[in-house]
Parts: sequence; C-alpha cells; structure tokens
Amino acid sequence: MWINVTMPLPKNSPRNIALAMLTLSASLAGARAAGPLPDAIAAPGQTAVLTLHAEGAQVYECKAGADGKPIWSFREPIATLMADGKTVGRHYAGPNWDYSDGSGVAAKVAGNAPGTTANDIPWLKLEVTSRRGSGVLADVTTVQRINTKGGKRDGACETVGSFLNEPYSADYVFLRKG
Repeated sequence: MWINVTMPLPKNSPRNIALAMLTLSASLAGARAAGPLPDAIAAPGQTAVLTLHAEGAQVYECKAGADGKPIWSFREPIATLMADGKTVGRHYAGPNWDYSDGSGVAAKVAGNAPGTTANDIPWLKLEVTSRRGSGVLADVTTVQRINTKGGKRDGACETVGSFLNEPYSADYVFLRKG
C-alpha cells in the first residue's frame, strides 16, 4: 500500500502516527562516532534513547587569570538541537537540554576525551542530575557529547569583561540504564 505523504492526514490517524514513529526512530538511530568511544566517556550497560545534532556557540568571557593576565574562560553553551534538519530543542547553561515534547535534563561532567583537532572542544560524558517533564528525556541518565567541531578558545584576551562566541557543532547522545 502506498501512502501519499503530501496529502493532509487527520491529526490522530494511524498513518500519521506511523509516520511520526518512523521519523522518531530515524532520529533515535542518529549520528554515531566513527569508531569506539574513548573509555573516559563510554557508558557500558546503557542504551541510546535519542541522538541530536547541535549547532551553536561556546561562550567565553575574558577574565583575569591566576597570574592577573586576562585569559578566555568558558562561560556557557548556547545551541539549537536538531533532528533531520529540524529544530527540536535547545542546549544552554547548566548544562541543560530541553526537548520539544517538554522534557529536559541537567547534567554534570563525569568524563572527557580530547576533540579530534586542537580547535575542537572535548568529547564529554555527563551524568544527569535532574529531569523535567515526562517526554523522551524523562528516563535519561547519561548524556554524551561526541563528534565535536570547533568551539575551543583559550589563551590571552585583551579586555576583561568582554565576551566571545566560538561556533561549534556536536552530537548529543541521550542514554538510559538498561
């Protein structure tokens, strides 16, 4: 049986639900790292719930270093979360991730591994510290940041109190136990 996906479907029709499930399962498969993950960010015994691509910036602030000289200091991320090229959420300070179904998580760093190049922020393993909502992120226990591109800034800066947005992209893998 052929389904004409350009034809409007009733909101709760079985075909519409099936198409939504197919789209979600494609997003769940998502991006994967090219090879095995470094031990520092691996999550053995956990299952991927969702993988989302992020495009945004790592925000840095110029602060006085230990020696009193101004250096760039990481402040916060700000990114759009995407699945199949469509915006489905956001990532921001905390770190926090919000998904379009109303669910969200906050986490803390539990492990890291170097990015692919010197300009790439590290890959991370983050342990979920709190959850919001009852959607797809409700059972998430771990978040991995992989496939990072850009976002890294360190070294000297000129004016204490100034900010810099360093563009980055990454894939975030949301996992649950079991």
